[in-house]
Amino acid sequence: MTVKKRNSKAAPRGAQLTHLDGQGRVRMVDVGAKPVTRREALARGAVHMAAATLDAIVGGTLKKGEALATARLAGIMAAKRTHELIPLCHQIPLEVVEVDFQPDPANSALQIQSRAVTSGRTGVEMEALVAASAAALTIYDMAKAIDRAMTIDAIRLVRKSGGRSGDFVRAGEPEWR
Repeated sequence: MTVKKRNSKAAPRGAQLTHLDGQGRVRMVDVGAKPVTRREALARGAVHMAAATLDAIVGGTLKKGEALATARLAGIMAAKRTHELIPLCHQIPLEVVEVDFQPDPANSALQIQSRAVTSGRTGVEMEALVAASAAALTIYDMAKAIDRAMTIDAIRLVRKSGGRSGDFVRAGEPEWR
């Protein structure tokens, strides 16, 4: 099978797709020679909904039960299984996974933040992103009986630290209250 290579203008000069070998084939990155360092990632997302839905979630009055506790647990569980969900992710020992929520009545949304930490040879960005995504999906599942028009969006890496590539901080992100 012939693999068509992408235009080099698609990535910054010197950037390399680490999950492709020299022939353009998918591969798992060998992290064995990397040093063990403390790595942390913070991800966020949002679930937009009707104001009454947000009130029901925050007030704990959904018929399915306590949505925030369930979504927090779902996010933590999903982070621990990231390697089973995302091809080529390494299974890593997580030291911390936190999932928090912030009601945003002005935007009729529930903001979600997840944090993952490990001491290892590869980062935890995917674990933090999967935690935020699973928490958002769980909120949708818990409240869909009253609001099927909810939307999940803005799943993003906010910051990461540790590792060879250094730190990343997304510009313009507000502090979490």
